[in-house]
Amino acid sequence: MKIALIAMSGIRVFNPVLAEIGLTLPGFVERGKAIASLPSLSLLTLAALTPERHEVEYVEVADIRDLEELPECDLAAISSYTAQIKDAYEMAGRYRAVGVPTVIGGLHATALPNEALRHCDAAVVGEGEVVWSRVIADAAAGRLAGVYAADGASYDLAEAPIPRFDLLDPDRYNRLTVQTQRGCPWHCEFCASSILLTDRYKQKPVPKVIAEIEALKEIWPDGPFIEFADDNTFVNKRYGRELADALGGLDIRWFTETDISVAEDVTLLRLLKEAGCRELLIGLESPTKQGLDGIELKQNWKRKQIDGYRRAVETIQAHGIAVNVCFVLGLDGDGIDVFEAVERFVEETLPFDVQITALTPFPGTPLYSRLLREGRIIEPGAWEKCTLFDVNYVPKNMTVEELETNGFGLGMRLYSEEATVRRRQGFKAQLAAGLGNGQRE
Repeated sequence: MKIALIAMSGIRVFNPVLAEIGLTLPGFVERGKAIASLPSLSLLTLAALTPERHEVEYVEVADIRDLEELPECDLAAISSYTAQIKDAYEMAGRYRAVGVPTVIGGLHATALPNEALRHCDAAVVGEGEVVWSRVIADAAAGRLAGVYAADGASYDLAEAPIPRFDLLDPDRYNRLTVQTQRGCPWHCEFCASSILLTDRYKQKPVPKVIAEIEALKEIWPDGPFIEFADDNTFVNKRYGRELADALGGLDIRWFTETDISVAEDVTLLRLLKEAGCRELLIGLESPTKQGLDGIELKQNWKRKQIDGYRRAVETIQAHGIAVNVCFVLGLDGDGIDVFEAVERFVEETLPFDVQITALTPFPGTPLYSRLLREGRIIEPGAWEKCTLFDVNYVPKNMTVEELETNGFGLGMRLYSEEATVRRRQGFKAQLAAGLGNGQRE
């Protein structure tokens, strides 16, 4: 049996004004494009779990409108973000029209499996590794149908195979992904990430992470730039120090996402720099206490961190690691003054990079359920607007137009050449001050 593993990889901003701005201001939608251009680690992992008697092909589809011929296969396995799910449904429909069975997985299918089943033969709910052998067996037997769910089973990352990186064309990518953990101990209301796949926070054993990177280096001998496909890589400091220490001997450059608490461990920061960490993306979400209040549902953890935001950014950058601070615009606790507050924070703190996104109610999140219950979703089912930049809900303390207009204006100012140069200079000054104070060896 030939299996086509198809990643829907193109995110298109829905709002035409924002799309036009994004073409001239690289930072505005740069992060979204970077995520979309990364290979699908989940599909490459499933390829590694596929018995050798089956042939597998990895395919990325950025725009289904440009796809003249379907990849030939006996089973089409499609993975998609919410923003491209309608393209995934169209792809599945085209396969079914010629008699090829289809299965769709990912966060969206996990959240809305019954919706997915209206367009495909089977939907995978949760961690695909748990059910992939059943999917293959049923497809080979001609009985693929319905929902394939883990039913309470949790995949042990200690058993994870090395993804089939050999299926990739190395010339197509400027960065590759490796996963070190899955889930997150925090539970932010808006988060549509791996916490939707598993309710457990778990780490991959460090030797397995190193083995995956070594496999990548065999294909990319010059040393690829690596992005860890994690939600919060260094929330567990003991694991983080073990990982950073092991990465130190690999001569690689890498980037990841984590939370602000990493600044509390200066030993870890030194290890990260020595291990090749170039940048950390940290979700600050809001520069205001009222904006942060209640967005982390377990302990209101993010609200408790705000007094240390500026010092934390300075500490990390003093160790030679650039910080990309992320803000979510339109949180219920924030009003129209949040745009000025974000700009002021950035100007005073001078992180190397900054990312702003619009609050986005993704299906399956507590945020989506709450806003739907409150009648604040403007167009239910408009998944193409789940881009992190388009607005498809009614904000609490501003109008939709105010959120869009002020968000555009803020982006214009934050991503101007002058502001970007000022942040880069600020990073260099913080690094120099850190060296002078013995922050780094």
